Amino acid sequence: MFTGIIRHLGKLEKIEKSGSSLRLRISSVLREQLQIDQSVSHDGICLTVDQLFSDSYGVTAVKETINKTTIGSWEVGKTINLETAATPSSALDGHIVQGHVDGMSQVLKIEEVGGSWYFHFSIDSENAHLLVKKGSISINGVSLTIAELKEDRFSVAIIPYTYEHTSFSGLQKGDWVNIEYDLIGKYVERMMLLRGNR
Repeated sequence: MFTGIIRHLGKLEKIEKSGSSLRLRISSVLREQLQIDQSVSHDGICLTVDQLFSDSYGVTAVKETINKTTIGSWEVGKTINLETAATPSSALDGHIVQGHVDGMSQVLKIEEVGGSWYFHFSIDSENAHLLVKKGSISINGVSLTIAELKEDRFSVAIIPYTYEHTSFSGLQKGDWVNIEYDLIGKYVERMMLLRGNR
């Protein structure tokens, strides 16, 4: 489990195919804290550390992950939001993030307003009911609040600190991002479905 509070960035140093999987090598100061079999969120994707090098580490993405996330389009040099798993003593400054990406969304527009930024994203119609104005959402692993919600799009406000300390500063119109909807909303949907209310 994660909180969506990004404290480290990584750089994709190497990517290679291994059957239907992708093996990635990532450099980061976070390397000093990592151990084999440790879960780390990479742009919102929970991946397991399976190799350790002097100043980098390796993870493997299987076909299911490649199909449902942006990882298949990653290129060497990409900046990645990183977060280690939360512990029972962690401050829940963001919201409950599992690292299980629900789908992708496209950047429709970026506006700078008074020193902050508004990012507008497309809505996947199949999951539109999971979006709530002022509700929580994870975008590339970052815990954010939905600022505005329309039928075909939603927006989030990015403060300068988040812009400077995450990969949001590198996003451009047309880019795709990983989306994880609020866990509580997904459980409510499941319970209503089982009770025949949807």
